[in-house]
Amino acid sequence: MKRLLSSSSTSATKMMLHQKTPSTFSMPPLPAALHTAQKFVDNIFYHLYTAFLFTKSDIKTTLIPITFFATAAAPITDIARLPHVMFWIWLHLLQFDVSNQTMSPEEDEMNKKDRPLPSKRLTLDQALILRYLLVPACFLVSIAYSVEALYASISLVFLTFLYDELGAHSAHWAIRNAVNAGGFAAFEAGATLLAGRNPHRLDNIGILAICFSAGIFATTIQSQDFKDEEGDRMIGRKTIPIMFPTIGRYTVIVPMAAWSVGLSIFWKLDLFTSAVFVCLALWVGGRFVVLRSVPADQVTFYWYNVWLSAAHALPGYYHLFVKGL
Repeated sequence: MKRLLSSSSTSATKMMLHQKTPSTFSMPPLPAALHTAQKFVDNIFYHLYTAFLFTKSDIKTTLIPITFFATAAAPITDIARLPHVMFWIWLHLLQFDVSNQTMSPEEDEMNKKDRPLPSKRLTLDQALILRYLLVPACFLVSIAYSVEALYASISLVFLTFLYDELGAHSAHWAIRNAVNAGGFAAFEAGATLLAGRNPHRLDNIGILAICFSAGIFATTIQSQDFKDEEGDRMIGRKTIPIMFPTIGRYTVIVPMAAWSVGLSIFWKLDLFTSAVFVCLALWVGGRFVVLRSVPADQVTFYWYNVWLSAAHALPGYYHLFVKGL
């Protein structure tokens, strides 16, 4: 009888331990929480990469040259300001590129399939919503620095609307060049304000540098059109390569050479630096004249942006070696 009771007691004890084990040693559902967190992080990176793809092709043509410009024209005295300058430029570039790429997504279907719309990373309706959400975002970021930075942001948003929604991108080449020049001037004004000691004002050197830069863009921005001639012809744009197929390429080398000589004199470059700058302009312009295939035009346009970045850096030369700042 004792054995039976002992056996029953042991069995009952084992059953109780067996029943308690799951509740006593069970773990919280960490795998599910980790999965949710991982999905959240993946979504963030997905959207950040989508934003990068909108601006990818303009990093070399806008973000880098204008960063050079603002750093030199301000001039920047605290390297901690550089991320602020670059983010301001990139955010406004994103605003422009989303607007621009929603205008003619069918063109990108053929030529630029890695962009967010042709690659189906988001729909056209979603891109249009993003386009108009970016406008107040640009304004809010700008006013955090100064009302003058906000004015630059408003100007840039207006010129974006004029260029894209109001059709200046497909207007006469002179109108297109002028709007492009105004847009780059707005980029440069905002970026230079953020880079300088005082975000409320530009000094005389900064103002002159912006005026010179606007002139460069107004007279040489057609350099980007040679590589896109076939696509522009399909959608009816009136670019210089289309309207002036014979002399169009000379409209790049002549102003590049003239600007190089004029800027060398104005910013008081030494003889060696001036010679290198002028020779670079002649070499890049000469490539446009001699090498006329689409791949060659793409490479030449990269080199044009090297020359442009050098031109944008010249106010920095003046600050350092002429004024001694």
